[in-house]
Amino acid sequence: MDVKERALQAHEKWGGKIEVVARCEVNSKDDLSIAYTPGVAEPCLKIKDDPSLSYTYTRRHNLVAVITDGTAVLGLGDIGPIAGMPVMEGKCALFKAFADVDAFPLCVASKDVDEIVRTIQLISGSFGGINLEDIAAPRCFEIERRLKEVCDIPVFHDDQHGTAVCCGAALLNACRLTGRKVDEIKMVVNGCGAAAIAVTKFLMFLGVKHITMVERFGIVCEGDERLNPAQQEMAKVTNRDHMTGTLADAVKGADVFFGMSAPQVLTAEMVSTMAKDPMVFAMANPVPEIWPEDAKKGGAAVVGTGRSDYPNQINNVLAFPGIFRGALDVRASDINEEMKLAAAKAIAACVSDEELNAEYIMPMAFDKKVIRSVADAVAQAARDSGVARI
Repeated sequence: MDVKERALQAHEKWGGKIEVVARCEVNSKDDLSIAYTPGVAEPCLKIKDDPSLSYTYTRRHNLVAVITDGTAVLGLGDIGPIAGMPVMEGKCALFKAFADVDAFPLCVASKDVDEIVRTIQLISGSFGGINLEDIAAPRCFEIERRLKEVCDIPVFHDDQHGTAVCCGAALLNACRLTGRKVDEIKMVVNGCGAAAIAVTKFLMFLGVKHITMVERFGIVCEGDERLNPAQQEMAKVTNRDHMTGTLADAVKGADVFFGMSAPQVLTAEMVSTMAKDPMVFAMANPVPEIWPEDAKKGGAAVVGTGRSDYPNQINNVLAFPGIFRGALDVRASDINEEMKLAAAKAIAACVSDEELNAEYIMPMAFDKKVIRSVADAVAQAARDSGVARI
């Protein structure tokens, strides 16, 4: 059987990848009186007087909502919220397996920004954090921005920020390996959707100064009427040389290529025109912008993809479990740039100088020290930046 057949059989057998398990005993009349009525009235009254006690008397302190509208599910596109449920369940299973975070999938049947924001705002008091998932751009930007304004718990769009953190870690270690300084490199980002924009913004926060973005129609340049509002914003802070042309033009002399776009758009010949010992991160899935062997033929010194069957997988599971674990541990009100930067540095540091090589710049997904390292770094960054509440 191939993976598709095995997955269908497994999902039918599982009947769902998560379940609710009681943490209290309900085996006697006394158990019932403590866990439910009349005893449950006491924590209810305490929370009524002090809502922050919901973190003490309920599971809210360890509970994350994984929420989608089903408009950008994996590489499948707009398949609807119900069809996105297996992915949301899978994300919840990863939260539990990697960081012991309880997560619950919620699929919202609306594409209206106002409805989605209001729905999430109204239920946010039941959770310690919100993980937005598989929401199409540019709507995802507005939803996240508005939720951050009205919710007092962390709101995190993993497709954007989890990807950005992992890309930051990969860049730090690739620069460490090739002897480059982050603030001196020339970078090309192919794609200008949600993930690409978030990655670009984060890498600028990390210190990259020279970035050119490329879309299907060519190099993203300020004043181009084909750009949507989010892309127009990026055009104002990237491509300061006001280049025009194609991807082939953009990559000439570049040190780094990051791809969050489409299969097989970068060629070995293009890579050969980049700076000496270039770094190529081709993350389109399942078929990357260039196959690693072709990138190496073009002279790439370091190659990463989103695939698990090649070295240097850039995998969000290295980031989001630990980020939420750290945020929940200190009851953070936000996941800010400082916390994301701390996460990227923690992931990168999990690969020692002795271990670092062209085939190993990113720790493995099942490296147990990663989650704790990220969680501790994020928690400290939350304290330092003033968003920790305990």
